[in-house]
Amino acid sequence: MPELPEVEALAAYLRERAVGHTVQRFEVSSFSALKTYDPPASAVAGLELTSAGRHGKFLDIGLGPDLHLVVHLARAGWLHYRDGFKSPAPLKPGSGPIAIRVRLDDESGFDLTEAGTQKSLAAYLVRDPAEVPGVSRLGPDALAVSRDEFAARIKSRNGQVKGVIVDQEVLAGIGNAYSDEILHAAKMSPFALTGKLTDEQITTLYEAMREVEQDAVARSVGQKAAELKGEKRAGLRVHARTGLPCPVCGDTVREVSFADKSLQYCATCQTGGKPLADRRLSKLIR
Repeated sequence: MPELPEVEALAAYLRERAVGHTVQRFEVSSFSALKTYDPPASAVAGLELTSAGRHGKFLDIGLGPDLHLVVHLARAGWLHYRDGFKSPAPLKPGSGPIAIRVRLDDESGFDLTEAGTQKSLAAYLVRDPAEVPGVSRLGPDALAVSRDEFAARIKSRNGQVKGVIVDQEVLAGIGNAYSDEILHAAKMSPFALTGKLTDEQITTLYEAMREVEQDAVARSVGQKAAELKGEKRAGLRVHARTGLPCPVCGDTVREVSFADKSLQYCATCQTGGKPLADRRLSKLIR
């Protein structure tokens, strides 16, 4: 799933390449992807693309004086920028992985796509991003929150730290991949309870979050959209590296699997050498 650094990089790329251009056509191929109907999709044609930013993991594209295309790319969504399209013909409904196509006045544009059969990509055409339910519920941005506010947000939820820091109502922008990286950098078990964290541990976690996210943004911004996924994988130390050596201590990276996701960690760096039980309802070693 694209997280804070990748969405920030996509917004930066659109600011550099697309802002200032006018939308010639706004084509919807997957009608289930566009979650709003007022204003209609037809209202976008002829509007200038005025801005590109983000709210947590939501991409926010400004259109004309008062419209926003807000997109959550979900697990398998992506933005593909095109310098030109092979055919001027409009998209047909159900055109493979393409959900929405935006054609600009210089013949460039971009597709919002989603791989796989579980279609979760969501796009909203709104006058105010706060109209999007997911945006209105967001906590403070992970890169904007102060240490004291971070501490207050973490302590507001008593649970396993991995689950708390990926809760978008607690902090906006952190997902499964970078939470693994943050906890590895902080040398903290993903199942440590937030209610038992000391002030020193919270400070360490905050600093690790800042370091990991800022480094990922620095590596991502300036890359072409097509290169971002590879750049993300290259920078990961434990996430999606099950069975490989930890780059810090050399121990084997381990995994805990759940019904629809998994996490990765280093036992030597994070749990005192003790492996975590790999079953959802077990009494987990901390």
